[in-house]
Amino acid sequence: MSSTLEAPPAPVSTSTGRLASLDAFRGLTVAGMILVNNAGDWSHVYAPLRHAEWHGFTPTDLVFPSFLFIAGVSIPLALGKRRARGDATGSIVTKVVWRALVIVALGVLLNAFPIVGRDVATLRLPGVLQRIGLCYLAASLIYLFTGLRGQVLLVVGLLLGYWAAMTWIPVPGVGAGDLSRPHNLAAWVDRALLGHHIYKPDYDPEGLLSTLPAIATTLIGVLTGRWLALAGRSTAEKVAGVFAAGAVLVFLGTVWGGVFPINKALWTSSFVLYAGGLSLTILGLCAWLIEVEGARRWAWPFVAFGSNAIAAYVLSGLLVQVARQDWAKVAGLDGHRTSVLSLIYDQAFAPWFAPSLASLLFALAYVLFWLVVVAILYRLKVFIRI
Repeated sequence: MSSTLEAPPAPVSTSTGRLASLDAFRGLTVAGMILVNNAGDWSHVYAPLRHAEWHGFTPTDLVFPSFLFIAGVSIPLALGKRRARGDATGSIVTKVVWRALVIVALGVLLNAFPIVGRDVATLRLPGVLQRIGLCYLAASLIYLFTGLRGQVLLVVGLLLGYWAAMTWIPVPGVGAGDLSRPHNLAAWVDRALLGHHIYKPDYDPEGLLSTLPAIATTLIGVLTGRWLALAGRSTAEKVAGVFAAGAVLVFLGTVWGGVFPINKALWTSSFVLYAGGLSLTILGLCAWLIEVEGARRWAWPFVAFGSNAIAAYVLSGLLVQVARQDWAKVAGLDGHRTSVLSLIYDQAFAPWFAPSLASLLFALAYVLFWLVVVAILYRLKVFIRI
């Protein structure tokens, strides 16, 4: 995709023809996802690389909302381009629906792996890719069939409506306004509608009700994308606007968090604003460095990741799952069969470093491995699209 950002010289784009700063941010986010999902030893992980236990915020909690925000930014840049060249709305909708269904299906298949012998009675239906697909679908349709005013009102409505629902609607046997892990409304809805098909017995962080404010996260990205695609504004003005909006959202999210706590697992309205503000700030920084200052070399690894983002995320997760299968295990140091990844950690990292550092270095090594893969694909101009 490309944008109408105006900058002398011509707007910096990747070899995919997309906005370099957005691809850099996307790649940084995917690398972050791989990093925090692949600790060498889950008993020893630095606190910033864990999600908040419940209420609160860590850098890890920013990864997923950033990806949804980025998906939202991409919508006006990509779909707006198709509209501008005269594509029929029906064909655009068909493409959007198909892409969303494929993303959701990939998420379900990852949860179901290995499909042979899988107990479908406890198969988790929600997930990261499922939420990405649903939010992308909803935000795309909203962008196609509403204007700026409607999109702003929907963001406000979703956030206020979710706040009202979570605090005013009583949970059977509990009452209203309980935001604890087992007793909140979102967890009750997931248990009632999905039964055993959720992440934990009592809740799912990518559940049904909390997907509504996640759509608002994506719509904040849509509004940002509209601003970036706006004609008649210089790149510097657009970057300044992104920074300003980010500061406002962080402030509003912090204030709202005093009465509706910032909580990633519940995807609270305050979390949407706070994380959205931070995402805006990071995007602004990437755009200022790349599009305004022309500092591009630092971003190349992240642009490579961002150019094959979904593929990197899916394949990195799939490799871990394959390595855990009995048929893929190898003999460990103690003679018992173990995964190749565990064996690498036990021999190359655990003996030489303190436990938490060893765990982090293994995760970084895993990110670097996938950087090599996406860098080769990028050099070959191979971009896996859905």
